[in-house]
Amino acid sequence: MISKNKINQLRLLARKKIRQKENLFLVEGDKNVSEVLDSGYLVNEIYATETFLKGNKQRLIRANSVFEVNADEIKKISLLSQPQNAVALCSIPPAKDIIPGLNSFSLFLDDIQDPGNMGTIIRICDWFGIERLFCSPSTVDMYNPKVIQASMGSFCRVETIYIPFTELFDMAVEINFPVFGTFPEGNNIYEEELPGNGLVILGNEGKGISSEVEQKVNCRLSIPAFSKAKKRAESLNVAIAAGIICSEFKRRKSGRPIQSES
Repeated sequence: MISKNKINQLRLLARKKIRQKENLFLVEGDKNVSEVLDSGYLVNEIYATETFLKGNKQRLIRANSVFEVNADEIKKISLLSQPQNAVALCSIPPAKDIIPGLNSFSLFLDDIQDPGNMGTIIRICDWFGIERLFCSPSTVDMYNPKVIQASMGSFCRVETIYIPFTELFDMAVEINFPVFGTFPEGNNIYEEELPGNGLVILGNEGKGISSEVEQKVNCRLSIPAFSKAKKRAESLNVAIAAGIICSEFKRRKSGRPIQSES
């Protein structure tokens, strides 16, 4: 039986300050816990039901400690509205002394605040083979439980790096990397000539790209609305926009046409 004190310790990890102080974060859900056990993350403790333990015996060898708990105990530990069968307590890796360079195509998140959006963008990066995601220091913490949940395990494969934009911009200039920004009014992404590489900036959900970052943009991009109705959606969710942008850049690089439905 898990103690009340331990439950409180685990639940406190919902707070960013506590995560940073302890260098720990929680991973919840059968898929996410399975993914983190298969990754390079240090897994300190696993709290799981008998069902999960039986189905993941080989994976669980990687965990330092494993505790069998019942569904009610999982609910007490969980920071999510719909707990599943497993929770993992993992260590936050130490920050690297040397910041990795830009890939052939990269994203920068400028003050993204919604954990669901952040997690979905991490998942999008994973899908499109983008190994690194750059974020402003004010962007939501990637170890927020809702970010981890929304990423569906992709946080294990996408390196998320928090860096002031000025530093990243200097790196882009050094290697002659074009800098794109996403705006409501900009060049139609489907008509703009897109290179094989580039840094694309996605702005805050409500305010968009900050003025300091906007000044560094070489090319303003927009995703056109195709609806002709008088009343339509005012804008796209930032995660949806990220998916469309990544798809178009990758499609152009591959040289493949869009296949129509038969």
